[in-house]
Amino acid sequence: MALISPFEHLTERVKHLLHQIYEDVSGDFDIEALVEILLAEMRLSEESTQPLAHKNVWSQHDAWVITYGDTIVSEDEKPLITLGRFLDQNLSGAINGVHVLPFYPYSSDDGFAVLDYSSVNETLGSWGDIQALASRYSLMADLVINHCSSRSLWFQNFLKGVHPGADYFYTASPDDDLSTVVRPRTSPLLQEVDTALGTRHVWCTFSHDQVDLDFRNPDVLRQFVSIIRFYLDMGVRIFRLDAVAFLWKQAGTPSINLPQTHAVVRLLRELMEHAVSESVIITETNIPNIENLSYFGNGNEAHGVYNFSLPPLLLHALVGGDCTHLNQWMMGMPPAKTGTTYFNFIASHDGIGLRPAEGLLDDEELQSLIVAMEERGGRLSRRSTADGDSRVYEINISLFDALCDPVDESIDTGIERMVCAHALMFALAGIPGIYIHSLLGTRNDYERLEHLGYNRAINRRQWSESELLAQLGDESSSHARVLTDLKNLLSIRQRQSAFHPNAAQFLLHLHKEVFGFWRESLDGRQRIFCLFNLAGTPQEVHMADLNLVEPYWVDLISGQDHVDRNQRVLLRPYQSLWLTNLPNHQ
Repeated sequence: MALISPFEHLTERVKHLLHQIYEDVSGDFDIEALVEILLAEMRLSEESTQPLAHKNVWSQHDAWVITYGDTIVSEDEKPLITLGRFLDQNLSGAINGVHVLPFYPYSSDDGFAVLDYSSVNETLGSWGDIQALASRYSLMADLVINHCSSRSLWFQNFLKGVHPGADYFYTASPDDDLSTVVRPRTSPLLQEVDTALGTRHVWCTFSHDQVDLDFRNPDVLRQFVSIIRFYLDMGVRIFRLDAVAFLWKQAGTPSINLPQTHAVVRLLRELMEHAVSESVIITETNIPNIENLSYFGNGNEAHGVYNFSLPPLLLHALVGGDCTHLNQWMMGMPPAKTGTTYFNFIASHDGIGLRPAEGLLDDEELQSLIVAMEERGGRLSRRSTADGDSRVYEINISLFDALCDPVDESIDTGIERMVCAHALMFALAGIPGIYIHSLLGTRNDYERLEHLGYNRAINRRQWSESELLAQLGDESSSHARVLTDLKNLLSIRQRQSAFHPNAAQFLLHLHKEVFGFWRESLDGRQRIFCLFNLAGTPQEVHMADLNLVEPYWVDLISGQDHVDRNQRVLLRPYQSLWLTNLPNHQ
């Protein structure tokens, strides 16, 4: 029996997935022809198609920083050049990847209302600057796939009834049953617009400047496959599928996480992996935990999913000194299959999403967290619910302020909590993503909040390079202290095979103030027991409770030996231990 070639396998898989996507869509299009079009857009053929290896293309050496292209600016220089220099000079050896948040021309939402997917915002730099970053770091870019700007050429063509764009946007009738549609905003879902064909009502999951694309039209899918191919050529290897859960809409349904959406993600993975084997898809799905995990599929969908439940649960645990819910959450988290991984983060350019905590924290606990964050200067963003009410879906606050004590003028507690939170995140199974403002210990930016007028601006400070370097040059500043400690943790992490993103992870049952788990390397040789005192008081841990088999253990963070398996260790408030049997086992 003749072996099927990678290209033949791909062709059959693409055809199968397209049937899943379009089986209920009426339209005059040929699936066979669409297969050929998509393969051609990705420039795949018998000669170019890569065989799938289904392997992990990451390791413990991976850690990615998340930043806007103009978070750090200097005079007379494009911000992407400034960013590259800052990363080279200040984060070398700590991170090896960078997620540059939308760097395209845009009309609103700090980049997520894209005007032109094929261009770099000229105020940031050029494709040459993007390629320069990609030559030195694993580069993640946003594929803003659910919507684009109302001022984009596509939407302006939609209004005029000309191509491309005339049939690219999702429309509905105000008479449709939209009562069950899930969305993260309070604005009206439908926006009335005048077009050359008369009045239309376009679907806007987010804002009226962000108009949802209609993937029922295969040409929209073709456009995004072409965009992906172009980004691959520009050096992008990691694709963050922004708001992808909302991609497929249908009146009378929640219009979130529909089967067609999952099939589109699987299709994009097939095409990308066969084009560039090390390319990675990460889904950005800020939704309840079980729904979020569904984007792994059967190990054949997203390579990585944002671990959205971690930020609110960890924040709740550190503010209250109780890891009960963290324990429960970890017990329910399945290990990622080979070829998939978690993308761990505890702060982002948006805020602390609360929907991922639904079902994990009850309403009273969520409200307690909301009140605590308001006391620390946080702002609240709301969404509409099916019954017409509004509910907080996101807390907007810098992580440093979120972890500070509002009645304690000293910043020491905030720094200790910051280091503890990141030590915990760095030790978890998965790849860590660190928001640049967390690395820098940036505080709430009330001036930017007032100037720009939207809540998320509070955690999107724009640093002058000279001011930032002056702060980092002062070893006593909170910014320098946080960066130094986090870089040290990242450096240690890279040298431990038990911190491979897919190394085994097991929960330790200790007591409510001390969160613990242990990791074991893929070859079974190295083990690391990770302990975190989440309380503001010292906590005692008996080494016998950890079942340490080997006689010699060392704490990777402090360098202190813990030889006696029967001794008791007193953890300082917010202290972290990484106890291993084999230090620096690569």
